[in-house]
Amino acid sequence: MRESKIEIHLVQCVKALGGEVRKVKWIGRNSAPDRIVMLPENTFWAELKATGEKPTKAQIREHERMRKMGQRVEVIDSIERIEELLG
Repeated sequence: MRESKIEIHLVQCVKALGGEVRKVKWIGRNSAPDRIVMLPENTFWAELKATGEKPTKAQIREHERMRKMGQRVEVIDSIERIEELLG
């Protein structure tokens, strides 16, 4: 499935739960997650990928840096993954 369809589904699901999704532009920081999902008691950074696509090595390094700072970073490449995270 295309990344754009997964993104649309994520936004619809989060809004249905009363949450918000924001697209983030990182100035001077490549490979960082492109969205933040905000729900009460369930906020995380989302890296969206087409089904079966994996993060690049640079993205993996950036995600790990963020996790070391206490941030939750999730890679989403399917509708099923969205359901797991929002379930």
